[in-house]
Amino acid sequence: MNTAASVPLKARTYMTVLVVLGISHLLNDLIQSLIPAIYPIIRESYGLDFQQIGLITLTFQIAGSLLQPLVGFYTDRRPAPFSPVIGMVFTLSGLLGLAFASSYGLILCAVALIGIGSSIFHPEATRMARYAAGGRQGLAQGIFQVGGQAGGALGPISAAFVIVPMGQPSLAWFTAVAMAAMLLLTWIGRQQAAISRHFAALRTAAAGHQAGRPRYGTATIAIGMTVLTLLMFSKNAYGESFRSFYTFYLIERFGLSIPSAQMMLFIFLLASAAGALIGGIVGDRIGRYRVIWISVLGPLPLTLILPYADLFWTGVLTVSINLIMASAFASILIYAMELLPNRIGLVGGLFYGLNFGLGGIAAAILGGMADSYGIEAVYRFCSFLPLAGLMAWFLPRLDEDHRRPAVGR
Repeated sequence: MNTAASVPLKARTYMTVLVVLGISHLLNDLIQSLIPAIYPIIRESYGLDFQQIGLITLTFQIAGSLLQPLVGFYTDRRPAPFSPVIGMVFTLSGLLGLAFASSYGLILCAVALIGIGSSIFHPEATRMARYAAGGRQGLAQGIFQVGGQAGGALGPISAAFVIVPMGQPSLAWFTAVAMAAMLLLTWIGRQQAAISRHFAALRTAAAGHQAGRPRYGTATIAIGMTVLTLLMFSKNAYGESFRSFYTFYLIERFGLSIPSAQMMLFIFLLASAAGALIGGIVGDRIGRYRVIWISVLGPLPLTLILPYADLFWTGVLTVSINLIMASAFASILIYAMELLPNRIGLVGGLFYGLNFGLGGIAAAILGGMADSYGIEAVYRFCSFLPLAGLMAWFLPRLDEDHRRPAVGR
């Protein structure tokens, strides 16, 4: 009797690897989040306007977006388990450059290096999260993304307690964070061979199980990816209004100090971490389609109220909005992977790249709007962005047979 044939191959979840990936993502995104966290400091030091602040975000996010699909496309064919370590070298270099930048031009160069580092980190890290997930894709992406969101939330705290009192050169202290990430990513790279073999065996078994079943057609893939991209843009545009301009909004409207505004931003971003994990877990239970609907359209009543709320309710509403909205990303990413199961690196690079690129474009536009019409007008305009969630109506409904398998390159 053939034991291998009679005993089904179980999808193993490598929880330790997922946790270490989440911590690595936390460290990577902590460094990234220092960029918007120091905006109030460099705006005063260099006499910048909101348009120039938006251009810093645009430079960082474009640098972080253009390479990601290319890196993902390349690593789909030639996996590079240690490429995130190389990415962290770029990040470390940019961090040192930002700490000692003496002009606006050098700031732009430094944030571009950090963006390049992130573009190299995300595609291969996303693939590893997919491989290590087993049959729990939502949980895996939730853990991976909760690390990134938590890292993003720590930036304002770091600015409030370290950078504001110590000054811009104190950014150099965070090179220790980059070096710690390098060590963790080196360990992860060493685990990838064994996990890849397990994943390849699952993929082979799934291919035999699904033999003769139709794949998604070109039109279905094109419609699905287009809708997901537009949903991502609306989500990122709203989120960027907070990441880049929320502290200015709180300072201007409510007269908060910079440390107090940074604490409010920290609470807002912490809600992103919780939302990312909750969205991934719930998506495993009720399906990606439902989570996308809830997360992109659900915040609309709250966003419409927000521009007219007092300080207390501003805090309550922003946390609630971000908690719901952040739950979308894991489901959007997994939905795209299910449409293109053999292009995990490309999908990871594309959608993390979209996060950067679309967010940067939104920041530049919103910065110009803030200069022309005032910072409060930005939040009145952005309050209508969740209406774009109605586009989820056009998402193809992936049936259970296609939606459940956890395999693909």
